[in-house]
Amino acid sequence: MWDPAKYLDYADLRGRPFFELLARIDAPAPRRVVDLGCGPGNLTIRLAERWPGAIIEAGDSSAEMVEAARAASVDARLLDVRDWVPAEDTDVVITNAVLQWVPGHRELLRRWAGQLPSGAWLAFQVPGNMSAPSHVLARDLAATPKWAAELRGVTLRDEDAVDDPQGYAELLADAGCLVDAWETTYLQGLPGRNAVLEWISGTALRPIKAALDPAAWTRFRADLAPLLDEAYPPRPDGTTWFPFRRIFAVARVS
Repeated sequence: MWDPAKYLDYADLRGRPFFELLARIDAPAPRRVVDLGCGPGNLTIRLAERWPGAIIEAGDSSAEMVEAARAASVDARLLDVRDWVPAEDTDVVITNAVLQWVPGHRELLRRWAGQLPSGAWLAFQVPGNMSAPSHVLARDLAATPKWAAELRGVTLRDEDAVDDPQGYAELLADAGCLVDAWETTYLQGLPGRNAVLEWISGTALRPIKAALDPAAWTRFRADLAPLLDEAYPPRPDGTTWFPFRRIFAVARVS
């Protein structure tokens, strides 16, 4: 279960990759713009602002996120991206921080590239920090005897969840697209106590939170917090530096 309020705790920082992605899409007047994995809709609104003449289609697999998006005046629907098929007038598809959650998303990208009309844009970004201490420490803690039984069956993303920029560039070029792929590491200055724990609680730790009752979730956080503070020591001013690597690809269908 996604928590829209928790996800929006760092809305400005979480939105930076979206705007970097959006800036590379050179579509002057698309007919239909699709946001797959629209979340609470705060960024979908920006698509309507950029392309006011386009039909904006939005969907998310989380009922909580769809409800939040609708409350923000986004006409979102409940949607599994694996079931989505582009309409004939789809000229731009954006999927922002979604595909890392989708096993088999590489085949999805190939399929979409084959289904979209000539000249359409397919743009996405995914996290590239699965080997960072934030994620490694969480996986290691979940695998300890104390937690392994309670978290049996929970899958946490590892390095194989996504490709590097060249991997996506090769995939999309083989699918007949012109591709721009790159990566960016943002150095986020996170405020407050347990800053990295709070950041990943809204995303990477979501499967763990969903598997535990509230008391166990509190204990897991208590076990993880000092490990993260050691890996990401807070500065005397209370700021914690958190490197935030993202992988981007923008492809134009030939």
